[in-house]
Amino acid sequence: MIIQDRLCPFMSSVVRRFPTRYNLLMRLAGLFPLFILTTAVFAQSGPKPEPLAESKSVTVPITLDHNRIIANVDLQLPDGSMTRVRGWVDNGNPELQLSRRVARVMGLAVTCGDTSCSAPSPHELVIGGMKISLAGLKEARIPLKSVAAEGVMAPGLSAEISIPSTILRNYDVLINYPDHELTVASPGSLKFNGVKTRAIVNPENGLIQVPSQVDNKKYNLALDLGASVSFFSEELFDRLADAHSDWPHMTGAVGPANLWGGDDETKWKLMRIDRLQYGPLFLTDVAVVELPKGPMIFRESHVGVPTAGLLGADALMNYRVGIDYAHSTVYFDIGRLFNFPEFDVIGLILRPEDDGRFTILDVADYDGEPAVPRGPDGVQTGDHLVTVDGLPIHGSTMGQVWAMLGGSPGKERVLKIERGGRQFTVVAKVQHFLGENAEKDAPKGKSRKK
Repeated sequence: MIIQDRLCPFMSSVVRRFPTRYNLLMRLAGLFPLFILTTAVFAQSGPKPEPLAESKSVTVPITLDHNRIIANVDLQLPDGSMTRVRGWVDNGNPELQLSRRVARVMGLAVTCGDTSCSAPSPHELVIGGMKISLAGLKEARIPLKSVAAEGVMAPGLSAEISIPSTILRNYDVLINYPDHELTVASPGSLKFNGVKTRAIVNPENGLIQVPSQVDNKKYNLALDLGASVSFFSEELFDRLADAHSDWPHMTGAVGPANLWGGDDETKWKLMRIDRLQYGPLFLTDVAVVELPKGPMIFRESHVGVPTAGLLGADALMNYRVGIDYAHSTVYFDIGRLFNFPEFDVIGLILRPEDDGRFTILDVADYDGEPAVPRGPDGVQTGDHLVTVDGLPIHGSTMGQVWAMLGGSPGKERVLKIERGGRQFTVVAKVQHFLGENAEKDAPKGKSRKK
């Protein structure tokens, strides 16, 4: 009241002395709220900041599981939310594969036949925040599984979706084995290092062949980083085996050669190649498996050119492998020097089951004797491996189980075996299968380790 009483006489005096200026002041005061409102409107309707540009390149960590490249993949669900699954980077297979569970949660219509199912392909997947288009694919292949095993894309594998060559061919790709990293980039945006070679890339499916030389003869060998081990055609394998009986060889798929646990894996022939040239690389002591004619013909039909086999991941674990699909060029950047003892293992041949168990298919021989005790007190075909040194293996991947079964030659492992509901233990030793070429100096007439 005091302030108001003092201001009123003052304002009255101002009005009497400066009536024109007072009216102008009042008009400006009336316009001030309008000015504030107009400014706010323009602020709201003005240009919005541009969204961040989509990434042209992403590098994410990977897990090497049985030499297979596994990375996190995000998929969009019908309600717009995202779900994360494990993805298998398989540049040696043009087909997209999904688990039944992934198809269900994504709302994909599944159609089943006698042996397998299929569904429309998702539109895209996301790796490390980068969208990877699946527009080139019409459908995904889904294994015919029971409801209890709907999360299994392949037994013994943690992935529920594959990232096939048909998709990878649209990008620059770098597989960094030494640092366990995967880089995917838009074509032309990735700088590759290392020695390079021109490759034969099938433009329809992205399958890659690399000009190679084995035993002074030229061949095409595929680059298949989705394969745990390398494969040679039956013709090439037999020719090399006949010409080089001193090269280490054996029968039975142990270690990385034990891929999926097919019945025929007990009869697979393995050999260690002394030396081969793969593009610009000179590789030594490469383990290869003989690929029967049927699968070889099937693979060659997809490749589109004559091929003598494939080089798998085990031969390239010391390299960063860059694939420039747009220019049909492959880069090899050496990252370390290390001899992986991939065949220093317990001599079992296993089959992973849909329910998470591991069935023993057979035992490989070593020096003409079973590598693991056989019989009523040992192991028999159809037994289940339960634990290794007390560690349960139920629900593990093939890579995890073979890591448990590996070690230094002579190391003992305690295996818990289940047969007909009864459990018992068997002690087995790690053996040095496919011994190094230093054994070539052994006295003639003595058998080599197998």
